Amino acid sequence: MTAKKIPIKVEDDVVVSIEYTLRLEDGDVIDSSEGREPLAYIQGKGQIVRGLERELYGMNVGDEKAVTVAPQEGYGQYDDERLQRVPRDSFPSDMELEEGLNVRMRDVSSGQLLDAYIEEVEDEAVTLDFNHPLAGETLFFDVKVVSLREASSDELDHGHAHDGNHGH
Repeated sequence: MTAKKIPIKVEDDVVVSIEYTLRLEDGDVIDSSEGREPLAYIQGKGQIVRGLERELYGMNVGDEKAVTVAPQEGYGQYDDERLQRVPRDSFPSDMELEEGLNVRMRDVSSGQLLDAYIEEVEDEAVTLDFNHPLAGETLFFDVKVVSLREASSDELDHGHAHDGNHGH
């Protein structure tokens, strides 16, 4: 039986656990691991925003870093082409529609589920925004690497880290 190698730095196929705080340019905290379990992901698999993942390579347990991620390395630039007006009757008549509401839509041609946010509600039409809510935003992360471990073959096959308690 071979002992598992304990990674000493962030590299591809390593399960990385980080504590983080995410702020926008105005300083507002919009997400944080504070009071929760650290975020665990497999490095190099695109499970976190590209710009943050790139900046974590080579870090060790205990290392902390402030990372600024430009929109194109985060959730992309805001694209007006991703706004779409749909007839009001595309929604159930008893559904209360309000600006900012997240709705899940199915693309009629591909069958793919898409998330959108209601931009505007009018009597005859609803404008949906298919941009990510953070599209166009520069992201400011404060991160700390709290643990590193080799990803199991199951985790690599499934494409995500499994926690010790629930398997996923």
